[in-house]
Amino acid sequence: MSIEPIIGRYITVKVEGTARRIYFEEAGQGRPVLCLHTAGADTRQWRHLLNDAELTASNRLIAFDMPWHGKSLPPEGFETEEYLLTTEAYIETILALIDGLGLDRPVLAGCSMGGRIALQLAALHPEKFSGFIAIEASDFQPAWYDIDWFHRPDAHGGEMGAALVSANISPYAPPAERANTLWMFMQSGPGVFRGDLSFYTKDDSLIARLQQIDTSRTPVHIIVGAYDLTCTPEDAARTAKAIPGATLSVMDELGHFPMSEHPEGFRPFFVEALDKVANLAAVVA
Repeated sequence: MSIEPIIGRYITVKVEGTARRIYFEEAGQGRPVLCLHTAGADTRQWRHLLNDAELTASNRLIAFDMPWHGKSLPPEGFETEEYLLTTEAYIETILALIDGLGLDRPVLAGCSMGGRIALQLAALHPEKFSGFIAIEASDFQPAWYDIDWFHRPDAHGGEMGAALVSANISPYAPPAERANTLWMFMQSGPGVFRGDLSFYTKDDSLIARLQQIDTSRTPVHIIVGAYDLTCTPEDAARTAKAIPGATLSVMDELGHFPMSEHPEGFRPFFVEALDKVANLAAVVA
């Protein structure tokens, strides 16, 4: 028998004038690192890193479920509205959580839509963070699929989502972790994956903001998997090139959900990213 060191709690913050009861998990002590899950998923994607004793010896890893995801319920009255995530609401949620938890300039590590919003925050609110780790992140990726398929009365949205993302998982991923990763998508609430993808595939505002990112003030490191079909290494390289001073690492044997699909393969890249961001931040200071 073993008891994991991860602690789960709730915090209530206001977003768009409405209370949001948000579930978060944390482990460790030291430098705060705020971790963002992908579209249609939740904090469980980060469980392996939160259980990593070596990492948490000097880092306070914090991961939270966005409203409508995992253990974070939708806001009151959700049954009368359509869930469509916006850049503004996403940013407001993250900043509200940082203030609510009293985090002093955490490192922000986000994957997929979490990586996209990390770059938005690097452009718009760099003073709130000490560094950005944008995983599977690019300036803009238009949908190559019909997102309305993920919320239909004649199809199971969770299973449809899992079927789509299955092609984005590396063939090197351990079978058990591949299955666990897909299970999270199968459990997604009705319309949630579609609502997240609305943000991910329709908001192109980041393109014009990339030049605003000042890496001499707040470092940016981008990580991408070679088996990512949604955000390819070419997409990530294009984005890194557009951000003066940004750095890039390509993971040869990983896909779009590295911390979940292949945690052992992802770990050295994450450790490298944390070290790189810390070293660059020290130079800036």
